[in-house]
Amino acid sequence: MALIRHPRDFVAGLMFAGFGIGAIVVAANYPLGTAARMGPGYFPRMLGILLIILGSALALRALRLQGSALPAWPWRPTVVVLGSVVLFGAIVNHAGLALSTVVLIVLASLASHEFRPREALISGVLLAALAIAVFVIGLKLQLPIWPVMRLG
Repeated sequence: MALIRHPRDFVAGLMFAGFGIGAIVVAANYPLGTAARMGPGYFPRMLGILLIILGSALALRALRLQGSALPAWPWRPTVVVLGSVVLFGAIVNHAGLALSTVVLIVLASLASHEFRPREALISGVLLAALAIAVFVIGLKLQLPIWPVMRLG
């Protein structure tokens, strides 16, 4: 009989604990303050501690309860989505926010086995308009909306 009887819960517990440790490490240089007068490090540390406790409980629970094995990792969708986000970051300053967002949405949609080009294009155009409204108009970020034309 294997020591870890519920691999899904065990891995989830390790992830929770890992994020908790990460939050504590990031907040280590921030002043903690007190419960009545919280400093910038108070919330991340308390959240980190809670995540570690929750993750530990979930991992210990996985040693007692029977559960199913972990499924195979879906590598293709992961690579397609991450690749489209990296491409967006690489081209946004040259191609503009509108075109880059449409490219991001259409390429990321390719990760699904239910991909429909027309729906992806419509979603991309609508999300590009939303991105322009929020980031360029609302937050006044200095992002080009359309491709940058360099003359000479």
